[in-house]
Amino acid sequence: MTLLDVSIINVALPSLREDLGATGSDLQWVLSGYALAFGLVLVPAGRLGDAHGRRRVFVAGLALFTTASLLCGLAPSPGWLLAARLLQGVGGGLLQPQVAAFIQSLFSGPERGRAFGLLGTSIGLSTAVGPLLGGTILSVDPDPSAWRLVFFVNIPIGVAGVVLAMRWLPSARPEGGRASHVDLAGVALLAAALTALLLPLLEQPGAASWASLWVGSAVLGVAFVRWERRRTRSGRDALVDLSLFRESRYRNGVLVGLVYFTGFTTIFFVLSIYLQDQLGLSPLQAGLVQTPFAVGGAITPVLAGRAVSRLGRRLVVAGLLAVAVGLLGVLAVVATLSDVLPPGQLGLALALPLLLGGAGSGVVISPNTTLTLSVVASERAGSASGVLQTSQRIGSSVGIALVGAVYFGVAAASGGAAPDYAAGLSASLLVAVVLVLLALVPAAADLRDERRQQRAEGAGRGGG
Repeated sequence: MTLLDVSIINVALPSLREDLGATGSDLQWVLSGYALAFGLVLVPAGRLGDAHGRRRVFVAGLALFTTASLLCGLAPSPGWLLAARLLQGVGGGLLQPQVAAFIQSLFSGPERGRAFGLLGTSIGLSTAVGPLLGGTILSVDPDPSAWRLVFFVNIPIGVAGVVLAMRWLPSARPEGGRASHVDLAGVALLAAALTALLLPLLEQPGAASWASLWVGSAVLGVAFVRWERRRTRSGRDALVDLSLFRESRYRNGVLVGLVYFTGFTTIFFVLSIYLQDQLGLSPLQAGLVQTPFAVGGAITPVLAGRAVSRLGRRLVVAGLLAVAVGLLGVLAVVATLSDVLPPGQLGLALALPLLLGGAGSGVVISPNTTLTLSVVASERAGSASGVLQTSQRIGSSVGIALVGAVYFGVAAASGGAAPDYAAGLSASLLVAVVLVLLALVPAAADLRDERRQQRAEGAGRGGG
């Protein structure tokens, strides 16, 4: 449900804009603000779960998320909606690290890979099927205010989730759990650094403002790292346990998640607006066009979960290549056929590359999670999972801002009487492809380390 709300709102953006009078910047903030709040809370939430019991933190986060969903649905203005989305992101950030930490602590060996495969299926479904579900909800009521139903649908699910969590999830505090103090200064420094990074992309000020804000973001980033190191040396809880990054396998996995999510999660944002604003499709039709991605993303994680212990990082590399090829296929269809085919046939032409991209995505996310966390001790699983997922959420927020800025900027600069959303989509898809290919760099580095480790282990067994 928390990840569904990253994508389900995409098809509702045109009706939300009409009902609330929101600008393009408002729409980007509604998406990026949620992802940013989500990401900032993940690491301290992981530590709180490790120290005070994962079920307790999971239930608290789910209750907060459900309440914030109600506030989102009642929003009378873009500002109210953004504030509620930030609160919703905090709730999602509290509960999400507990999920991976439960799997890490309750399963081992091949069973853990299969469990993460099922988690990957839920991630793939929730992220990719969001546009279809949102379109279905909006088709029930053609009124512009029907976008509110996208948030109201969370309420009964959240209530049921709280009840079932209290019945089914283990309540014991993890072994080695201890009192944890939230690093508020670290949270503030990281939030300020990321906000300074995002502002030029979301608000598009002058070039001088861009430079000053990005320099400020870099300075704040350095201050954050120094603060975390000082806090760790003094024996206090840090927002990010920097010692985790001494392990190259973990460091590479976090980088894969950061860069991949910067490119991957943005395609639904720009594609949903293009299908409705440029092609005139309904929200449901726009969701149907994107369904092949959901199908591919739902099938492959289960298969990948069974094979990850055998194939290792090769799965992630193959998945990244498949996503890049799929997005290039979408780009080729839009660039060559958008002015030739009617909207319905163009949607059919997009089916195959979207299916390939979704299948590749399912082979990236869950295996990367399994492999990255496999080198971390179970008592640190919550913190390590929080850092990994923080990288993904930060990637999502930066990606939405970056690719959204390219989309709206190129469309507006087309020189025509109306924005050229086809040109904007082509440019933004090209940026997404480049980002996915960049994720191959840490993936290939980890594959090299993985092979070296396997050779070393084989030599050790032979010598024994």
